[in-house]
Amino acid sequence: MTTPITSRTIRRVARQMFDYEQLRPGQEEVIQAVLDGRDTLAVLPTGWGKSAIYQITGVLRPGPTIVVSPLIALQRDQLNALREQDVGGVAMLNSTISSARREQIFTDLLAGTLEFLLLAPEQLARPDVLAQIKQARPSLFVVDEAHCICEWGYDFRPEYRQLDAAIRALGHPPILALTATASPPVRAQIIESLGMRDPEIVVRGFDRPNLRLGVHRADSEISKRRAFLEHVRAVAKPGIVYVATRSDAEDLASWLCTNEISALPYHAGLATADRNAAHDAFMDNQVEVIVATSAFGMGIDKANVRFVDHYHISESIDSYYQEIGRAGRDGAPASATLFYNPDDLGLRRFWASGGGITEEQYSAICRALIRADDGSLPLPQLSEQVELSHSRLLTALHRLGDVGAVSIKDEELVRWDRRYKPELAIERVLTLQEHQRQFEQSRVEMIRSYAEGRICRRHAILSYFGETFTPPCDNCDVCCEQASATVTTEQAQPFPLNSHVEHTRWGRGTVLRYEPEAVVVLFDTVGYKTLALDIVMSSGLLLPLAAA
Repeated sequence: MTTPITSRTIRRVARQMFDYEQLRPGQEEVIQAVLDGRDTLAVLPTGWGKSAIYQITGVLRPGPTIVVSPLIALQRDQLNALREQDVGGVAMLNSTISSARREQIFTDLLAGTLEFLLLAPEQLARPDVLAQIKQARPSLFVVDEAHCICEWGYDFRPEYRQLDAAIRALGHPPILALTATASPPVRAQIIESLGMRDPEIVVRGFDRPNLRLGVHRADSEISKRRAFLEHVRAVAKPGIVYVATRSDAEDLASWLCTNEISALPYHAGLATADRNAAHDAFMDNQVEVIVATSAFGMGIDKANVRFVDHYHISESIDSYYQEIGRAGRDGAPASATLFYNPDDLGLRRFWASGGGITEEQYSAICRALIRADDGSLPLPQLSEQVELSHSRLLTALHRLGDVGAVSIKDEELVRWDRRYKPELAIERVLTLQEHQRQFEQSRVEMIRSYAEGRICRRHAILSYFGETFTPPCDNCDVCCEQASATVTTEQAQPFPLNSHVEHTRWGRGTVLRYEPEAVVVLFDTVGYKTLALDIVMSSGLLLPLAAA
């Protein structure tokens, strides 16, 4: 019988091998849960030491640790950090690695001299890679930046939706999912997508009291630029400015330079050398401002970022809060300002509405599989017949798999379940797709509500993540202007916060917060909705549900 690893041992390893004098709240709890063999989801603030959790756990669990990491730059940073700690063999596996180096990595992995293997989900979709890792019998499967499963796993990088199959193929070692931002529905999606079994869920410290939150509303591009420039000139630096598109990053960085503020653009379309140069210049304090798309920042560990501004509104509060969490990691005062023009919402709403597979495309997939002799086709052959890109085909197949109509064997052979009528499968999958579209649109509406609302900014964000907070916070523009319209004790709150209710049309939901004369509810089917209290009460739209 294996002797349980004690808290004292965890702290000793953290101190002696990783130079951590003490662990932060939640870290040891997560480590202990995984050491006990539990699948675990950890939602901890940016800069809270999530990497330390899997590093310490990996060292304490015999056998290699597989770390799924979304970006090559992030893998490289994690690789360098592990090499500095000298905790055993470590390697990264991605598209930039030579064939000879790949062979050596697998040799080391099977020999037991490799403790950590960092890779992207696309690597695990390769049968040859999965077979080699399976032989090594990994003792821990880590999914870093786990919210990417929800943000990218439906359309942009469908390989994230295949991680559960990889985990099953590896014999389901304990899963550790790590993220800095996950609202309750995102947590549920992560757990379901990874096939986590009775997971331990540890959520700590969403509040960042040292961040001053603010929104500047502008009704024209000219007025927004004027206010933004005035702000950047006045605020302490260095800082990050997020924009919606690659062209915006280059345009705004150039414009800042013409106004005597040193700035560089960063986006995925730049040459690798240019991206690395911008990254290094920012990390070394050689440039005041990085103007970037969401491609910048994941895994960036820079303590002295004094501001994170958004020149364009984010796609969701999830994304927004993760990005502003890169400010003030040293605990000193920092700011996060959203420069909001309602016209900017158009692009976010367009993206939230698009990307769906059409009924005709689903029908073509079904027909091709049904026509096959045994109801199955190799993935490349199916792709040729339906004329869909690899990523969009995977998206469609995973959605058909969600309703039980198809299965993918060994990540290559697609099989149709002959018990399923194609009309029924398509009807069900289009319904699921519509629910996803409505959810994404509701997230856009929540960030719009944050931008346009006049309640405590901190209260609005924390309630979104399911945390209670009593305003005022005294560190946001609304509270500091003493113009907060936060609900007072006099306003009726007919349903307790975080309680479950039933809507006459949308079904089950959870009460998140109250606003002046309104209540915000997260519904299982359609996402976030803001309902007028007088209508709710007069028409009986919501009914309380007993706690589960």
